[in-house]
Amino acid sequence: MASNNTSRIVELAAQISSSVNELQERLAAQGAPSPSFDEGSPQTLPANVSHLQDAVLDATAELNELLMEPLQLIFRFGAISNLVSIDAICRYRIVDMIPPGGQISFEDIAEKSGLDKGLVRRLLRHAMSLRILREPEPDTVAHTKISKFLTIPYINAWVNFETKDTWPATTRGFSLANDGKSVFDVLGADPPRAMRFASSMQAIDHVPGYAIGNVSKLYDWASLGNVYMVNVGGLRGQAAIELAKNFENIKVLVQDAAMIIQGAESDVPDRLKERVQFMKHELFEPQTAHIPVLRPGAKILIQDVCMPEPDTIPLWRERMQRSVDMSLKCFFNGRERYLDEWKALLEAADERFILHQVFEPKDNLLGILEIHWRG
Repeated sequence: MASNNTSRIVELAAQISSSVNELQERLAAQGAPSPSFDEGSPQTLPANVSHLQDAVLDATAELNELLMEPLQLIFRFGAISNLVSIDAICRYRIVDMIPPGGQISFEDIAEKSGLDKGLVRRLLRHAMSLRILREPEPDTVAHTKISKFLTIPYINAWVNFETKDTWPATTRGFSLANDGKSVFDVLGADPPRAMRFASSMQAIDHVPGYAIGNVSKLYDWASLGNVYMVNVGGLRGQAAIELAKNFENIKVLVQDAAMIIQGAESDVPDRLKERVQFMKHELFEPQTAHIPVLRPGAKILIQDVCMPEPDTIPLWRERMQRSVDMSLKCFFNGRERYLDEWKALLEAADERFILHQVFEPKDNLLGILEIHWRG
């Protein structure tokens, strides 16, 4: 442990530096290559440096975890999303489509596998954030030593056993016990479970970059003047309360499922109750704020994620964002979107929705898309 005069992170950094230097010296003395993610890199280190390998891995893991927040660690250690991309690249034999020492396009993989190109991009870029694959050129994929390892038949068989035989068995019990009903139907019929789900959604506020408190800083809300906003999918009003607290010109109607908003009024401070109200609205029911009530120039603000291109944000943040994307696919058949996909969605809804501006603050995963109704 660190002494009273030395912080633990400084002590760990010194241990890492010392152990790495000794490790590199021993590898060089043996003529062994330094560790690399290159496709042809050795899969293991020499046995006589294993103690140094252990020292570096333990120290780097501790340093990494000391610098992370608690919820990030919980998400990482319990992330089912990491299995999704590994499952896909083995199930559809994507690792076998990549030529040794070469590359293949996302489009070619989509054609060979029968998967949608957009889904291929999501799956492979998630795997890339874990260093399982790499993207040498935009929209192409090549091997790292990890993906090359997955081409070994018995390794591939092990992954497929876990994902095709063991994993699916965990879902069947739920389906049999609940007569094939969806998770939302089951939760909606069980108030204690519904409340637990609603409460759990507030945990996202502790994920760096997703904090609801940032919403008031992302946009010039005061410029809207006196405005009545409909907050679609507003959970228990966290964003609405934050906005009403900071901007007296804003009144908000929060819409969400009955099981989400039940009792939410009690979370609203007394002084804001007149400006933060709730209304039951199921996501897949027709929207009450119909297009006929929109006036030319009316604004729709979407607070959501614009997926980053590779290597445009720190890797640890990119991993989290791509993990959330995979989780949305697993739990809700949902997705995070790239900017081009947001534009396509708006155009598909109605060509009169015009994307006017995108606000993507630094160190924040949630941006705001400002959309104008052309009328």
